[in-house]
This record gives sequence, structure tokens and C-alpha cells, in this order.
Amino acid sequence: MGAPATILSRAQCGIEAPQVRVEVHLGAGLPCFSIVGLPEAVVKESRERVRSAIATSQFEFPQSRITVNLAPADLPKEGGRFDLPIALGVLVASDQLRAPVAEDCEFYGELSLTGALRAVRGMLPSVCQAVRAAHRVVVPRANLAEGALVERAQVAGAEHLREVCGHLRGDAPLEFASGVPLEPQRAHYPDLADVRGQAQALRALEVAAAGAHGLLMSGPPGSGKSMLAHRLCGILPPMSLAETLEAASVLSVSTRGFRIGEWGCRPFRAPHHTASAIAIAGGGVPPRPGEISLAHNGVLFLDELPEFERAVLEVLREPLETGSVVLSRGSRQAEFPARFQFVAAMNPCPCGYAGDASGRCRCSESRLLNYRSRISGPLLDRIDIHIDVPRPDAEAMANVRSRGERSASVAERVRCARELQTRRAGRPNAHLSTREVEDTCNASPEAERLIRTAMSALGLSARAYHRLLRVARTIADLDGGGAITLQHAGEAIQLRRMGART
Repeated sequence: MGAPATILSRAQCGIEAPQVRVEVHLGAGLPCFSIVGLPEAVVKESRERVRSAIATSQFEFPQSRITVNLAPADLPKEGGRFDLPIALGVLVASDQLRAPVAEDCEFYGELSLTGALRAVRGMLPSVCQAVRAAHRVVVPRANLAEGALVERAQVAGAEHLREVCGHLRGDAPLEFASGVPLEPQRAHYPDLADVRGQAQALRALEVAAAGAHGLLMSGPPGSGKSMLAHRLCGILPPMSLAETLEAASVLSVSTRGFRIGEWGCRPFRAPHHTASAIAIAGGGVPPRPGEISLAHNGVLFLDELPEFERAVLEVLREPLETGSVVLSRGSRQAEFPARFQFVAAMNPCPCGYAGDASGRCRCSESRLLNYRSRISGPLLDRIDIHIDVPRPDAEAMANVRSRGERSASVAERVRCARELQTRRAGRPNAHLSTREVEDTCNASPEAERLIRTAMSALGLSARAYHRLLRVARTIADLDGGGAITLQHAGEAIQLRRMGART
């Protein structure tokens, strides 16, 4: 028997794709097919898929002792992506494929019993890592469009095992396309012009978009909270290519997978209040991204916030600060990005009509306190803007002139403010560190006195104080980027006085 054949591929660990060397050795002894190197059940099942695919592709499956080693041995491997490299390794090791396999080429693909190649999950992160290693990539034809989104990638697509073998023999070389990322396109979002009245809420939405601030809205049913939240993506700046690739990579490794039509669209996730902590944060074996990671570089909207389980809400605290989530499940650990813009809506009381002019609320004080206490103080502290959204009156609903500005006009002001922040600190104001807040949020003496007074009067924590400064900085940026004035500070304080509670 000859020397072991080695084919390059990659595993999936979070949105990382560590290199895997698929080593195949044919030895003397009774025929058997063993796969070692921490394979999951799906990888072990590839033995039957590979056996059938080789036999139906006009090759002979060797009657030998076949050992497949997926190195490194301590890295868990899962999914059907190793079918193609294992099959190629068997053919090379049995001298049925005498052409040498290039050391700068990686192979991915799940095999059907007929040898046809099926798409696999997590192709974007794998191609990104291959580009960094200066490797070419052969993928199933169904994954070709996804792989070609990575700049400088050299990607070829194949429909069948026979096509890949023909390429390696030189009979019918596959065509490697150069990766050229599509320009991110602005998706069609609902327009702010549909909103009537709600001038303060519209202003709060603009400020939140300009600085990537978290937003909590409280108001009776039907006041337009959800309507406003669904229009936030329409005024956010278009994603950069780097942001687009990050968001697409998270979708690529998710259970549903990535779709080309989502390229360049900011994610908007709105999970139901019955969602579990694992659904929100991510988890499982192997770990999969949850809603907070699927909302990376986009918006996470939680409607009826107090109806979520307390444990579910508490998992948001660290990602809101760090922009990532680390999932540990036994021997498996994965890190996913989770830099999302948090938007939440709630009723002022269990029945929803506290403070309403109709006087329909009959909630007792204890019931009201119990309802509000479902949201912890530390979580509220991490939300920059808290506003009340009152029910619009009949006159505002009937008056066509009471409509808000079009999203395009607001988006232009938001874009200008974001550009100021990028030039100044390289990131939106909501993501500034404490030191950066002190360096960039320069306020006039009158504004500083007002903010200090508000800190005492509203009982703000040190974290809330810095978040107040960040919001004031964003308001100043919408005005052209000068120093924070008394007016800017006053508006920032008004945007954190929901129900005079926080």
C-alpha cells in the first residue's frame, strides 16, 4: 500500500474555520472503514455516502483497511462538508486518481449516493480563511455564488464527484472565478412617512439611529411602538463591506443558512416573547448563533419586553456591553459577534392603559410595581434612550399633514452624523469607551452643570451618566458636531425620562 493521501478542508467553530487535513491511508487487513479525529455522528455517516458515491461514479471502492484521520485530532468536526475530501483521499490513496492534489487547494461538499455534490453550511467563513491562507477552493455549485462574495477568493464550483476528479486529472479543468463582492444594497424598508404625530418618538428614533443607541419605548397598545421599531433599519446607514461580510458569515453558520438576497441588508430580528435563553443567546451542540448574533450589525427588537422571562433578558446584559457572546457547551466553546442595536417596547402597566386619558387603567400600585420589576435595573441602565409613546389623538390620525418626514431625509442626517463619529473615533457614539467619552464629549459649563444636576435628581448610575453624555454627543453631531450645549444636554435628559422612572 502507498503513502497516505492528504486533502485540505476546514472545520466550523463559531464563525471561525480552522484548517483540517484529511489524511487517508489504505492498509492490509480485513476490509473496514474507520474515521478518527473527533468526528460527530454526521461525519461518521459519511462512510456510507462516500462508499456509494465512489461506486456510482465509475470508480472501484477499495477492499482494504481504510483509515481516515481528520487532523488536528482534538478539534471536533461536524457536518457533511468532509464527504468530498474523504472521497478524493480514498481515490488518491488507492491510485485510481494518480494526479497529485495541489497543496494550495481546499475541498468542501456533501455527497449524495449518486456522487452529486450538495451545498454545505458555513461556506463564507471557510472561504474567508482560505483567502488569508492564499488557497483556492472547490465547492458544490450551489455554494459558488456564496463563496464568490469574498474579495480575492479563487472559487470553483462542481456538480458531481466526477467533475472534481476530471479537474484533478486535467481532463476538464474547473474554472476558478475571482471573488468580487457585490455592492451592499439598501433594502426596501417601511417608510417613516407612514407615522402620524409622535414627533418626540420620531426624534428619539433619529437620535438612536445616528449614534447606534439602544431605545426603550413605553406606551399604550396601538400607540405605534412596533411601527416605529420596524422603520429603524430604513434610516440606518448602509453597511460597509466588512460589516456585510460579518453579518452574512453569522447567517452562513446558522441553522437556516445564508441567502444571496440578504447581502447588504441590515438584519432585523424580532423574536417572540416565549423565546428561550438559548434561542436568544445561542447554544446547542455544536453551538449555533442565537437571535443576538443573527442581529449582528442590525436591530434586535423585543416587543412586550416585560413578558420575556427574566433569565432571557439577563443574557442580554454582557453582549450589550461587549458586542460578542461566548458559548460554552461541555468540551465545545464558540464565540459569535453580537454588536446589535437594541430596541424594545412595553406597555406602561399590565393592562396597558396607565396614564391614558381614557382612564381605563385599574391596575393597583403593587401590580404596577411587580410588572415593571420584571426588567432589572442593570438592563435598564444599559439602554441609552427611554421614551414614552402616547396614543396619538384623532386629529393627528385624520390630518395627512401630521405625517413624519420620509425615511430618506432622516437617513441623510443620520449618515452625516455617523460620518462625523467615524472620523472622530472610528465608531458610533454608543460604542465609545469611558476614556473616549471623556475625550470626545466636551460640554459647555452650563451643559455640564445641567447633567450633574440631572444625575442627582434622577439617581443615575455612573454607567447611565456616561450613556447620557453619549446621547448628548450624538444630538450635537446631528447639529453639526460642535461642543455639547445646554440645549443638547437638556434634550438628552428628556430622552431618558420615560415615566419619570429612570
